[in-house]
Amino acid sequence: MLLNAEKCWLPFLSDHCPRTFSPVEEARVELEEMGANARLQVEESMQDAYRIEKDGEGYVIYGGEKGVLYGAYQLLEKMYLGQCPCCGETKPAYGLRMLNHWDNMNGQIERGYAGNSFFFKDSRFCWEEERIRFYGRMLASCGINAISMNNVNVHYPADRLCTEELLPEVKKIADVFRAYGVRLIISVDYALPVTLGLDTADPLDERVQAFWEKQVDLIYSYVPDLCGFLVKADSEFRPGPYMYKRNHAEGANLLARALKPHGGVLIWRCFVYNCRQDWRDHSIDRPKAAYENYAHLDGQFEDNVILQVKNGPYDFQVREPVSPLLYAMPKTCKSIEFQLAQEYTGQQIDLYYMAPVWHEVMDQLPALPLHIAAVTNLGNDENWTGHTLAQANLYAYGRMAWQGKGFDGVQVLKDWIGLTFGPDFTERDRLESMMLSSRSTYEKYTANLGLGWMVTPHSHYGPDAEGYEYDFWGTYHRANCRFVGIDRSDKGTGYIQQYPEELARLYNDPATCPEKMLLFFHRMPYDYVMKDGRTMLQRLYDDHFEGLAEAEKLLEDWQAMEHALPEKDYLHGLARFQQQVKNARNWCDRMNTYFYRFTLIPDARGRRIYD
Repeated sequence: MLLNAEKCWLPFLSDHCPRTFSPVEEARVELEEMGANARLQVEESMQDAYRIEKDGEGYVIYGGEKGVLYGAYQLLEKMYLGQCPCCGETKPAYGLRMLNHWDNMNGQIERGYAGNSFFFKDSRFCWEEERIRFYGRMLASCGINAISMNNVNVHYPADRLCTEELLPEVKKIADVFRAYGVRLIISVDYALPVTLGLDTADPLDERVQAFWEKQVDLIYSYVPDLCGFLVKADSEFRPGPYMYKRNHAEGANLLARALKPHGGVLIWRCFVYNCRQDWRDHSIDRPKAAYENYAHLDGQFEDNVILQVKNGPYDFQVREPVSPLLYAMPKTCKSIEFQLAQEYTGQQIDLYYMAPVWHEVMDQLPALPLHIAAVTNLGNDENWTGHTLAQANLYAYGRMAWQGKGFDGVQVLKDWIGLTFGPDFTERDRLESMMLSSRSTYEKYTANLGLGWMVTPHSHYGPDAEGYEYDFWGTYHRANCRFVGIDRSDKGTGYIQQYPEELARLYNDPATCPEKMLLFFHRMPYDYVMKDGRTMLQRLYDDHFEGLAEAEKLLEDWQAMEHALPEKDYLHGLARFQQQVKNARNWCDRMNTYFYRFTLIPDARGRRIYD
């Protein structure tokens, strides 16, 4: 079912532009319908950049074929919001601004919380051109220029996406996206040579090299502007070069060399760690894994290899430090990876505006990676993202990918609210306040002070203090009656030593370590006195109670906006906020009880903790 235009941030898009129109012509018509006197001038040398100039009573938009489109959407947004367009030239901060779909061909989405895939169903392509065209316009409107359609965990029949069996369908969908400046990426199975008849996938075997050269030639005969491949190798039971005693530079370079003659890139995920860890073994520390697997390989990768590094060293937890690998490997091209799908941050049920997280990461990095990627929060739900307000994360991600360090998450949120609910929306300030506080609220009732992974195994929604504590995934907090947390200092696992010296010194001392990450970096006693005079245990209690109260306030605020929202939107949001309160209460009660049972120390304020 195609989303109605008023349900997302593109209210100005006309519904009657003929399909024979190019996207640029569509934009020209839409500008005309809004009363804009605007001329679009293509200058190919500008590529993705665009320049808006005042021309009498109107405007001229210059840019490459994609840049003109980006400029037109920017002008449309400004006009709809009643703002003055920013004249001058603008260009994106990142070369590749990617979205990674984790869609499986059976129609399900791994860690998807907005319905099923709008690409696949019943192990085949199943998509509506109208919806894909609308999706292309959504992406172009916020500057995203590449997507991978299929899950990085590649299983049959998705491994056939780069064979003649499915390439005709890949071509059809690439043709639709191309018009909006969006290039396709294919997630490939590293062991495809074995699947298709060879007895090995060893990257140094000449037969394997010849296989990939032939296969890549075939793919580009169907999709000549394919962006490239995305690979998850030697990670969570996926095949990779370690199977053949080869390192990841040797494994990645095999595919990169096959792609290079066609201008393709090889995006290689650095999410590699020991996922069969013995919880008894304190010498293995999962956050160290990415750095240990890759840092020593700096300078050994082909220049069309992009190492895709998660923003934190664990796995998209509520609060993590920046991955130390993002500070390392100056001779290697990198992409930073975020997760719009709220796997550990409320699953698009609990409200969680992500821009504050991104600001923390960007503010810490002295130089940004050249590319950026995010796991999508999209599905075939009518509102695209399950929770209507989760659309703000997708829009803001696109804006951040364009603006880089100049990204203003507050202004972008203001724009999204105006575009989605109308420039005259009477509850703008209330909704803005709700969304800007949402990350802090969620953190308080779930994973305060840097604790992570205390979630229900497999589903990852709701609390389970020891759900992963004795499992093999390497995600431990090792709580007992006196201490909680893992010592990652130079006297502990040594993880902190992976950071540049200044950061390592900051994190190494509990007195200077940022308190919100204290229990990520250190193993601390419950009676440790925080900077405000509270004990650490009392801080844990207080945060959980406060988080619950703030979740209840979010529900009250939503109910107060009933008069300003369409009934369908209001009722949909109401159900989400009611579920969020139940989730917050469950977290508050279970986590406070967990620590009380260890310590037998009651809440200093006398609030109810169940025993």
